[in-house]
Amino acid sequence: MATVKASEMRAQTSDELKTKLVSLKKEQFNLRFKVAAGENENASRIRIVRREIARLKTVLSEKMNETISETGK
Repeated sequence: MATVKASEMRAQTSDELKTKLVSLKKEQFNLRFKVAAGENENASRIRIVRREIARLKTVLSEKMNETISETGK
């Protein structure tokens, strides 16, 4: 699974981003279990998933702030 740029994420809807966030958190959970069990083949994937989650949360936060500022005007 390739990483997604923040600019591509900004083009998606909030619902799509939330769905992707849930799937990435599940993947992160499964990767942590693989590490604990000693059967993780791709250790760098943990770092990639963690950064994608952070990127997603940042874009979601930007969208939330944008909608709040639009309704406040």
